[in-house]
Amino acid sequence: MSSLLTYIDWNVEPTILGTPIRYYSLFFAIAFWLGYTIVSKMFKDQKLPEDWVDKIFIYIVVATIIGSRLGHVFFYAWDYYKEHPIEIFKVWEGGLASHGGTIGIMLALWLYTKYVSHKSYLWVVDCATVPVALAAFFIRMGNLFNSEIYGIPSNVSWAFRFLRLRPELALIPRHPTQIYEALFYLCVFGLLWYLYWNKRMIERHGFLFGVFMICVFGFRMFIEVFKENQEAFEESMILNMGQILSIPFVLLGVGCLIYSLKQPRENIYGKKAS
Repeated sequence: MSSLLTYIDWNVEPTILGTPIRYYSLFFAIAFWLGYTIVSKMFKDQKLPEDWVDKIFIYIVVATIIGSRLGHVFFYAWDYYKEHPIEIFKVWEGGLASHGGTIGIMLALWLYTKYVSHKSYLWVVDCATVPVALAAFFIRMGNLFNSEIYGIPSNVSWAFRFLRLRPELALIPRHPTQIYEALFYLCVFGLLWYLYWNKRMIERHGFLFGVFMICVFGFRMFIEVFKENQEAFEESMILNMGQILSIPFVLLGVGCLIYSLKQPRENIYGKKAS
């Protein structure tokens, strides 16, 4: 029996009620606010200094913006930006890459451990992965409202027609890959939340980080099959840039997971871990 719904028309204005503020920016702000709240709860749970929360928040916000921007510049559009270097600073015009953001956050957290917490690097990245997974959900929802990072043509009943694209692209039903990714990242957040609060896996340094890397970037390699390439140069590649950049992150995750399971648990709560 054929479905009555052949596609969904998506024609949402990317700005909020005609203001210059985009939904993407709003979702970004919500992600940072929730991230701050989550880290505060986690640090309070571990009886850590309150000022550590403010400092890690600053490190992550700055690293996310700079890392994501430079990731886009160097991984996807260097041919353009090397001729127009001043354009690199125009972050408000768009052009962010999640792989660059991840690298930026990892580097920033290393600085955080060196100058603020003086704790294990794997401990701090474990803590950070929980809110970062939730932030990934909001970022992909922002991409949906911007009608970007969309999928390849599809005849599935839930396909979207992104009517704000160029006329020759707007009427083609496509996989709403932004939603696929957003929902998956929300599930990863739920898993990490459960592992932290119910299984106390923060006591195995590197475990949460390993799970995050394997899940997020393993899925990224899979979902790229259903997404349009972001840049023309990717058309001739067997694996696109998103898939290639995901491979080392997945391998890093596997390494961290194996390492964490071979190490004894650190009893940070003063009681026997379950």
